[in-house]
Amino acid sequence: MSSNFDFAQSYVLENNRAKLEPLSGNNSTHLLHFSLNEPNIWPFSLFPMAGEDNFKKYIVASLLSREQKTAYPFVVYDKKFGEYAGSTRFYDIQLHNNSLQLGYTWYGSKYQGTGLNKNCKFLLLEFAFETMGMERVEFRADKNNARSVAAMRSIGCTIEGILRSNVPNANGGRRDSIVLSILKEEWHGRVRSHLLSCINN
Repeated sequence: MSSNFDFAQSYVLENNRAKLEPLSGNNSTHLLHFSLNEPNIWPFSLFPMAGEDNFKKYIVASLLSREQKTAYPFVVYDKKFGEYAGSTRFYDIQLHNNSLQLGYTWYGSKYQGTGLNKNCKFLLLEFAFETMGMERVEFRADKNNARSVAAMRSIGCTIEGILRSNVPNANGGRRDSIVLSILKEEWHGRVRSHLLSCINN
């Protein structure tokens, strides 16, 4: 049975720490300062992100992906700090296969390592498995991005392997991508309770 998901609907995911709002032309302006002032957070980005022109292209491409029904990007609001903190998204959404990828996740330096990411991942995974009816959620990252790989493993992802020379990177070369995943039975069996414990402590 295919998943039921409406790309035109505004899904807001929220708990006591984080609020994920659908990316729009209006709320994207809250993220511009990261592109202008924090070049250190973009070394593994697939898109050039530093500078206003690059940021505008990124937003246009992000909004287009939702129109084309291939992705659903969010902005992340951190309730602890009362500030917009970054962005994340569902992408490669295959409703007929009940699978998607979760990624394009980034946060300003101030919010990294504060527990925000685990709260966001809980909300996204809960929505994917329990509302969208996904059977599989996949994650990918540059295999050299140790911080990202560690974060994905810490939420309960299983490493599946490496895709060699998988995609172009922002520097004109190509990256090897590490592939991780969580399956529906793993979410209900161990990952959900593990993440709940992490965000409630």
